[in-house]
Amino acid sequence: MPISPVNSQFIPNASLSRSEMEELQRSLASIATFDDTPETPSPTALTDPIIIGVDQAFCDEQVISAVVAFRDGEIIERTYAVSPIELPYIPGLLAFREGGPICDALDTLTCTPDLALFDGSGRIHYRQAGLATHIGVIYDLPSVGVAKSLLCGTPQAPTDRRPVGWRTPIRADEQVDAQIGTTIGYAYQSKQYRPSATTSVNPLYVSPGHRVSAETATELVAALCTAYKLPRPTQEADRYAAEVKQTLR
Repeated sequence: MPISPVNSQFIPNASLSRSEMEELQRSLASIATFDDTPETPSPTALTDPIIIGVDQAFCDEQVISAVVAFRDGEIIERTYAVSPIELPYIPGLLAFREGGPICDALDTLTCTPDLALFDGSGRIHYRQAGLATHIGVIYDLPSVGVAKSLLCGTPQAPTDRRPVGWRTPIRADEQVDAQIGTTIGYAYQSKQYRPSATTSVNPLYVSPGHRVSAETATELVAALCTAYKLPRPTQEADRYAAEVKQTLR
């Protein structure tokens, strides 16, 4: 059974003014749940839940939104949508550029996911409402943001040259609409070069989107990172988006 929006009032509208977008994000963050719920998949029992990875590729003035669904480590569905780009990239407003196209792709999904992983932030966001939070609240779906760079917040410990499995909390600072010191996510080291290497692999920045705690979000990502730096669902979504892009060209 396909999923459908539960909170359609938050579907991104690229025609809003910047102040209207920011106010919408604050309203969205106020109803987001940054804790585990009974429906939150367990990091130690990921054979039965359907997990989707979501990523995008850009081609001229269009964006390809790819969704890859897994169950028990096997791909059970791949789908995508091609949508026009309606907004330039603006830090903190990524959902208004990419969120609508992602909703287009989710509309074509035939299975019902239990967890979604996004290439972007969740609570690690100026208004605690990154892409993973925005889409998670729209569908009332447990969701996790997995970003390759840190948008805001401060790592509790330095992140350079850390071993695989290392993590440190990301704390809210004066840039974040949250009490200073609040844990809004984690830096997680999923891959690393040998200690003798002259360069190092940067950590992932994992944050809860909706209906997942920061700690569980990090454990889920750790369980889903196998052969790659990224968790397999988003890695496969990235690969599928690139594959679709080649066919369109």
